[in-house]
Amino acid sequence: MNFYLKPDSESQSFMILPEPSIISADEALNRLLEGNQRFAANKTIGPNRGESRRLEITKGQQPYAIILGCVDSRVPPELIFDQGLGDLFVIRSAGQVIDDAILGSIEFGVAELGIPLIIVLGHTRCGAVTTTFEIVGKNLSVEGAIGTLVETIKPAVDQAKGHGEESIDQAARKNVALEINRLKASPVLSEAIKAGNTKIVGAFYDLSAGLVEIMALK
Repeated sequence: MNFYLKPDSESQSFMILPEPSIISADEALNRLLEGNQRFAANKTIGPNRGESRRLEITKGQQPYAIILGCVDSRVPPELIFDQGLGDLFVIRSAGQVIDDAILGSIEFGVAELGIPLIIVLGHTRCGAVTTTFEIVGKNLSVEGAIGTLVETIKPAVDQAKGHGEESIDQAARKNVALEINRLKASPVLSEAIKAGNTKIVGAFYDLSAGLVEIMALK
């Protein structure tokens, strides 16, 4: 792993940062999908988790993909993609809802670490989406910051059709598409996309099958 020096404008000192990733977005996506296939088939290899890897990444990080996922304990990105230490730049919130801190973290990963791929990862039976369905359906009021989550997910719920679990999963997919639109509205990310430096992909994880599906989005 190679590094370069970047001046810190405030302190006039230098920070050691990894060079931009030489892996392409498509290569990164293939690596993730291959790892997920291993996970679903119960044939994981658990790469990059030993002492040598731990010591290697003390010098700096060079993750090849950003995963924006849900906080659901059943969807840990490093496990379902069979990846190791320093491979993924993981950011999680309930329903993978984006706020300023999350957007800033993603922009940092792209602008400062040169990460070529952003995955927005939804999943079946999402608790945040289910809760939003219940609150909207019963016209309930919610106190605290949970209300912000509900209001952000509500447009996806409004677009969903059908009944029961099918409509919840449909809303979860709609939510992935809406979050991608929010990311593309970022000047930092849109510029990186135009320059071919990064790519945003929607994905959906099936809790039962253990498989990740790449979503076809317009």
